[in-house]
Amino acid sequence: MAKTPLTEELVRKLPKTDLHVHLDGSLRLPTLIELAKERKVALPSSSEEGLRKLVFKRAYKNLPEYLKGFEYTVACLKDAEALERAAYELAEDCQREGVYYLEVRFAPQLHVHGGFGLRKVLKAVGKGLRRAERAFNRRPEVKNGSVPPFHSGIIVCAMRYFNCHFSPHYGAYFQALPLTSEERIFALASLELARAAVLSREEDGVPVVGFDLAGQERGFPAADHQEAYQLVHAHFLGKTVHAGEDYGPESIFQAITDCHADRIGHGTWLFSSRKIQDKSIQDKKGYVDKLVRYVGDRRVTIEVCLTSNQQTLPEFRDDLSKHPFRKMHKAKLSTTICTDNRLVSNTTVTEECMKALQTFHLSPRDFKHILLYGFKRSFFPGPYLEKRAYVRRVIDFIDQLYHEAGLRRD
Repeated sequence: MAKTPLTEELVRKLPKTDLHVHLDGSLRLPTLIELAKERKVALPSSSEEGLRKLVFKRAYKNLPEYLKGFEYTVACLKDAEALERAAYELAEDCQREGVYYLEVRFAPQLHVHGGFGLRKVLKAVGKGLRRAERAFNRRPEVKNGSVPPFHSGIIVCAMRYFNCHFSPHYGAYFQALPLTSEERIFALASLELARAAVLSREEDGVPVVGFDLAGQERGFPAADHQEAYQLVHAHFLGKTVHAGEDYGPESIFQAITDCHADRIGHGTWLFSSRKIQDKSIQDKKGYVDKLVRYVGDRRVTIEVCLTSNQQTLPEFRDDLSKHPFRKMHKAKLSTTICTDNRLVSNTTVTEECMKALQTFHLSPRDFKHILLYGFKRSFFPGPYLEKRAYVRRVIDFIDQLYHEAGLRRD
């Protein structure tokens, strides 16, 4: 890897964001072990070392192996206490490495059972984030203006596909609607989740800032979830969609046009004409060129997750320099560096930033812009003028740290 004037120590201090991080993929291992013991969840090992070896690895053979860990984390997050703790600890871990703005996403449907409904699940996670936020912002260095305050929010995640075994909540749909097509059931579940997201924010005061769609793209188009996205759009929530991760560029276009996506999760195959599946697209290169311009013109931000892509996509496993982030950067697209899953991917925002810096030879100026995209394109929960003032504080803080390190600030 190439050297960079930005040391890991400096990168850790610089103000960063994480706009794409899954709660159930980002628990602390000691917490997972403790929760599993208390809640009678059987783990493959009772030690951190054993779990790192058997489940949460540095490298995975395939996507099913990567996803295996979520079976254990989700099983342990079935009550308000566990969810609040997980959210609080995730925020605290981010704070320790200079993440000043955090958007935690997760699928509350996976944690619903009995009388513990969607809004209660969201309230528990919101409580954990708010607790971490208050604790950080009481620090002397925040109060005296030496560092920016910490802010956070929740992105509620719908699923393109599920079956009755995903959770009791999902199973109830198939039981209640035996004559309804799967596609319609998926759409209805997303619509109910969208309503819960809106009510949680507007009536319960939960810091819900956005709506997401995850899961298998192939055969399960984002357009099926238009009703849900139209509802959150009408209530001014931020919109992001996992798209272009395991399907072609047309999936990204659909997310932007049919679901009003402000940001795209991964967007890995944005430049790949060979991944286009739509037979009606004859000029594939021309389509990609127009899509890249469309994304750039509208400043649709791509949430880049380097390590996660390496672990799940064989194309980048041995050579990260092949990752399309290089083309994204060259095309001057709005991109932000994210972790995806801190535990499952064995990573931090600082590690992801160092990978980007060393692999793609980013200058301090380039890196500053990428950091700022995260703050500017966040679904910040406050008024626009408050967000502008916050971004200004972040810019001043970056400039100060660059100056102290002897780096140019422009």
